[in-house]
Amino acid sequence: MAQHQGVIDPAVLDRLDNLALVARKVVEGYMAGHHTSPHRGSSIEFAQHRAYAPGDELRRVDWKVYARTERLVVKEYIEETSLSLNLLVDASESMAFASGTRSKLDYARWCAAALAHLVIGQRDQAGLVVFDSEQRTKVPPANGAPQEAAIMKALAGVEPKGQTALGEVLQWFAGRLRRRGITAIFSDFFEDPESILAGVKRLVHGGHEPILFQILDPQELEFPFDGMLKLDGLEAAGIRKVDARALRQAYLEEIENHNRALARAARALSVDFVSMRTDEPLDAVLSTYLASRHSRVRGGRSS
Repeated sequence: MAQHQGVIDPAVLDRLDNLALVARKVVEGYMAGHHTSPHRGSSIEFAQHRAYAPGDELRRVDWKVYARTERLVVKEYIEETSLSLNLLVDASESMAFASGTRSKLDYARWCAAALAHLVIGQRDQAGLVVFDSEQRTKVPPANGAPQEAAIMKALAGVEPKGQTALGEVLQWFAGRLRRRGITAIFSDFFEDPESILAGVKRLVHGGHEPILFQILDPQELEFPFDGMLKLDGLEAAGIRKVDARALRQAYLEEIENHNRALARAARALSVDFVSMRTDEPLDAVLSTYLASRHSRVRGGRSS
């Protein structure tokens, strides 16, 4: 398992406006290795024949088989491809919340920038979609330095606004993906778990691999308030005054149940659910997850 080098102090991250610099520091010393995809495609390793279907390219027809049997079949091969990573960043208004110097959106885009830098540095492909209730910004998947610069520029310009419709966005996105790969979703996941799950299921059933990165502020997890509290809804109009002491227990139970339901559903689909707090060092959390994932992938291949 690779060891991560050059740990960044959170206070330093807060002062770094250059996302590319953040990304380089976060992934420094850690390379996860290339992906080998079991998808059918075209390469030098033959897999099987199948019956010709309208729309198949004629160059894939095995004419030797046709000469012997007068049956039209096409060749399928094992496709060894580079990794394709799609980064989905929730930029709805709830992601603006910050009890400290960094918001959930700051943390999300630093994570996305780090993964983009890691993947493109391995000569793989990365793309970006920024959304709220719908797609707001898109950088189609590609590789190379210009692609990384385009993703960094798009992330740097993100402003939190609008309401969340994560489940609908995942459904829409899954229906438009043409190449199988990994879809990393950065959000607080403050939406009905059933709606989110429906979108995740569609990605899985389409042959894609979602990774759910839930980013929360420590105050959202601990509710460390006392006395009368003024609540200003980030995605809903209106300000309400409540007694924090009376609300605390019910709130803590609700968010615990919500997060447990998401984690349980993710496990049932064999999907990674990664909990992240904005007061944790980004590089430590991300590199720990990547190292764990790398170990699991290697173990799966060797078994």
